[in-house]
Amino acid sequence: MYDVIIIGAGVSGCAIARELSRFQLKILVLEKELDVCEGTSKANSGIVHAGYDAGPGTLKARLNVEGSRKMETLSKELDFPYQRNGSLVLCFDPKEKDKLWELKERGEANGVEGICILDRQKLLELEPNVGDAAVAALYAPTGAIVCPFGLTIALAENAAENGVEFVFGAKVQGLEKAQEGYLVHTPKQDYETKVVVNAAGVYADEIHNMVSGIKMKIIPRRGEYLLYDKNVGSMVSHTLFQLPTALGKGILVTPTVHGNLLTGPTAQDVPGKEETDTSREGMERITERAALSVKEVPGRQVITSFAGLRAHITEFSEGEAGDFVIGEAADAAGFIDVAGIESPGLSCAPATGEYVAGLVKKLLEPLEKENFIGTRKGIPSMALASDEERHRLIKENPAYGNVVCRCETVTEGEILDAIRRPLGARTTDGVKRRTRAGMGRCQAGFCNPRVVEILARELQVEESQIRKSGEDAWYILSPEEGGSL
Repeated sequence: MYDVIIIGAGVSGCAIARELSRFQLKILVLEKELDVCEGTSKANSGIVHAGYDAGPGTLKARLNVEGSRKMETLSKELDFPYQRNGSLVLCFDPKEKDKLWELKERGEANGVEGICILDRQKLLELEPNVGDAAVAALYAPTGAIVCPFGLTIALAENAAENGVEFVFGAKVQGLEKAQEGYLVHTPKQDYETKVVVNAAGVYADEIHNMVSGIKMKIIPRRGEYLLYDKNVGSMVSHTLFQLPTALGKGILVTPTVHGNLLTGPTAQDVPGKEETDTSREGMERITERAALSVKEVPGRQVITSFAGLRAHITEFSEGEAGDFVIGEAADAAGFIDVAGIESPGLSCAPATGEYVAGLVKKLLEPLEKENFIGTRKGIPSMALASDEERHRLIKENPAYGNVVCRCETVTEGEILDAIRRPLGARTTDGVKRRTRAGMGRCQAGFCNPRVVEILARELQVEESQIRKSGEDAWYILSPEEGGSL
C-alpha cells in the first residue's frame, strides 16, 4: 500500500511530489500520458505572475505571491531557466487609468513588492517599442518568466531521485473507498493508498466526482498562442499585459527564457478536454490585439502556433467562486483536491507543493528524511556553454560534438542525457522539451528523423515503436494501419 497517490504529473502534481519526497512516505504519481508535463502545464505563457490579479484573501492570491517569491531560489536548486524581467499592464484609454490604481491597491494588499504606475514617458524608457495607444502602465518588477517544461521536469526528476515512483500511461478509471484509504483503478493495475491527491488538471472534476457527492464541473478554457523566431525575441524585454477582462488578462506579448517572442492567449470555453486545435480566428485575434501593445508585430516571423487548456471550474458549492479548490473533500476523508488550477497556477506551483504537503502531513504525520536531496543538475546546453565547457563535454563524450538540431544547436550528447536520466524521455516530444531539439525555426523538419533513430537505439526498439507523444501518436504505420514500410 502507498501512503500517497498523486493523480496527474503536471506542474502542480510534480511540485507536490517533490515536497512530499522530503518525508518518509511511499509515494506514487499516476499519469495518463507517457511523460510529465503533457497537459495544461506544457502549453502556457511561462509567466511567473507578480500577484496583483487575484482578490485579497483568496488562496490564489496567497499562493501566487508565495510561489513567485520562491521561484528564483528553486530555479537555482533545480537548475531550470528563470529570468526576472518584470511585467507591465498597459492602459490604452485615459478614462481607465483608475483600473490601474485598483490593480496596484490589490497587489499591495496581496503583498506584491515594488509595484507602481508609469506615465507614457516612463513606459517608453522601459519599452521603446510599446504601442502608440498605450497611455500608462502598472509596473511590477517582481514579474518573471520561466520555462514551464524545465520547471515541471526538474520537479519530477528531483522527486524521483528522492524515491517517488511514477507510472505513465496509467489513466485513473475508478476510485473507491477502501478500509484503510482508497483503491485506485487503472487499465493495467490497481493500487491501494491511504491518501489521494487529485491534481488531474482539466480532468480533476471527473476524479473528484468518483468519490464525492458534492459535484464539481470543469469547463476547459482554450488559449491559443503564436511563437516567433529568436531574431525578434528582443522586441520587448518585459512581459506586456493588457488591462484584464472577465475572461482573463487579455493578449500578452513577452520574451521567453529561450530568446523567442510569444503572444497570446485567447480565451474560449470549449466542450472537449482534448480540444487543443488552433484556429484562423484565434490567430487573427492575437495578431490584432498584440498590435496594441507593440508596434509592428512581425507576423512573418511566426514559427509555430499552439493552444493549451485551462481548468476553469463552473460548478462547485464549496469555496469562493474563481478561487483554486485545494483541500480535503468534505465527504471523502483522505481525498485532497487540487482543482481549478488555471492562471496563475504555474506561478503558484512551489507554494502549492508546500501547501498540499502540509495537508498531507496533518493526515499522516510522517517523519522527515535525513537524506533528502534538495538539488538537481539539468542537461548541459551546448548552445549556451562556454568554449571551455564545450571542449570538456566533448572530451568526456564525443557525442556532444555531434549536432543533431541545427536551429537550436542541440547535440547527440544532450539527447542521450535526456533519455538516460531519471524519468528519461521516451518520445520525441519528451526529447524536445528536455533539450529543445525541434523547437527552432524549422520545427523539427531536419532533426526529427535523427531523434527517432537515437530514441530507438537507446530504448532498444524498432523505429516504428517510437511515438511523438501519446499512445497513438506513431510516426510509422504498418500496411494494415494504412502506412507503408
